[in-house]
Amino acid sequence: MRPPKTLQFLRSSPPAWKSAAPNSVRFNSNSSSSPQARRLWELERAKTFEYPRLLQQSSDHAVMRIPDFRAKYDPMITEPGTVAEEKVILRGRVESIRLSGSKLAFIDLRSEFEHVQALLNLGKLVDGTDKDGFKNFARLLTRGDIISVQGNPTRTATNALSVLATSLPSVLAPSLVPQPRSIQETIHRHKAMLATPKVVDTLRLRSAVIKYLRDFLTSRSFLEVQTPILAENAGGAVARSFTVHAESVSKDVSLRIAPELWLKRLVVGGIERVFELGPAFRNEGIDQTHNPEFTICEFYHAYANLSDLISLTESLVRGLASHCQSVISSQNLNLPPIDLSVYEQPFQQAEFIPSLESALGFALPDLSSPSALEDLVSLLQTHHPDVVVERGDLDLPHLLDRLAAIFIEPLSETKPLFITHQPVCMSPLSKSFLCPKTKQLVSARTELFMGGKELANMYEEENDPRAQRQKFVEQLKMNGKDDKEVDDSYVYALMSGLPPTGGWGCGVERLVMLFSGTAKISEVLSFGNLRNVIAGGGSVSVEGKIPGEWKGEDGER
Repeated sequence: MRPPKTLQFLRSSPPAWKSAAPNSVRFNSNSSSSPQARRLWELERAKTFEYPRLLQQSSDHAVMRIPDFRAKYDPMITEPGTVAEEKVILRGRVESIRLSGSKLAFIDLRSEFEHVQALLNLGKLVDGTDKDGFKNFARLLTRGDIISVQGNPTRTATNALSVLATSLPSVLAPSLVPQPRSIQETIHRHKAMLATPKVVDTLRLRSAVIKYLRDFLTSRSFLEVQTPILAENAGGAVARSFTVHAESVSKDVSLRIAPELWLKRLVVGGIERVFELGPAFRNEGIDQTHNPEFTICEFYHAYANLSDLISLTESLVRGLASHCQSVISSQNLNLPPIDLSVYEQPFQQAEFIPSLESALGFALPDLSSPSALEDLVSLLQTHHPDVVVERGDLDLPHLLDRLAAIFIEPLSETKPLFITHQPVCMSPLSKSFLCPKTKQLVSARTELFMGGKELANMYEEENDPRAQRQKFVEQLKMNGKDDKEVDDSYVYALMSGLPPTGGWGCGVERLVMLFSGTAKISEVLSFGNLRNVIAGGGSVSVEGKIPGEWKGEDGER
């Protein structure tokens, strides 16, 4: 294939970045006939494959962010055809290029989630560019290139706020691969972000959710802290942990399951309102609502009971829904609107055992009895043979949790629902009491559900060190483990006195999924779930996509 003619951009003087580095890569145009190889060759010939530094600009040009440019000049320049005297420099990614004849080009430029038009009129350029240079530049520039444009603010005849270029734009970073316009990309996340606005808009809403959580708590005198991620005990929730070997201490340590036990130590130490927003890790399955790595928000409030936690949660969720809708509207996010009426009334409440007994049609056995699991399975086989139970695969907490998912949680499909007073075997870290209605031992706990999914978990913390240790032992025995694994360092901390405390936790991803109308947790994580991260982080995912010349294959250096 015959190589194209050399592209020459005629200017009064070459830009400062035209001097290529001595070790810059030179591409052999005959090494490959692929579109990528041809574009690399054209960029090299045109001296636009050089990734210039951003040098100090002359004082007569104001470097502006596109959002600032729009905010300043949209209300200032109202008449089509008006050209402001100010000289500005805008930088961004090329979204589209439209030609009108051989002397006029329109470039849609994007940066920081906003767009502006760059207008290239050959007759207005003052850098000495001729007709051939203009045509060659317009032909070489492509969607995805990152450029810098200098010129004057103006408004076109079609009323589009624009920058009227006074010289050909500088290419700061060319796009070397085609930029798709629509894609469902799960491996190379950056490609999905470039092609699909909803991907980025979901992450923008995620940022707004995290900021709201932080502001909500700090405005109520909670102190934000960071607690250990690596420790000898994973701490907190009932889940399998990740274990790694720490060379510095010659020990196996675990990635935290939750920050709970550390935060309660801080309450013991005198920080009576404390919270943390950070990562947590659970070495368990991946599905639409679970990922081994996620972001958790937990707070602990001394002298708060379950009623206080419910009231605080209603205020938080109601305010967050309103805030997210405001963000979606004001920032024009490509996300579905939120029905705020759903959150206006007091949230539904359902007690765990009475609600489950009503749905099942029989009274639950004594759940504190050693034979509780066997008794419950027998009752289910008699009254609900459709509920398949594998005796060897389930313990009592898991079975009760599964029954709640079938018979109680669906009540939250259209309205928020608090499920309260779970059996004590399901809540080893919460205070417990004898329910006057059912005569069963239950926890001072509630979980918030919406759309059939758990959003938050909260309870009155067990602060009796004797009772806490016994609950730890019972939990370990239920899981077939030795009581030597009890976290006695936490029990010892309780011996200094933990005031009556309310604790609260939620997965940030669940909140983002709810308010962005997203069905999969992978869509609210910056790089998807763990499978996506592993697939996109290895060399296999880009096999054959890196030019051979960069690897010393059939190229000239």
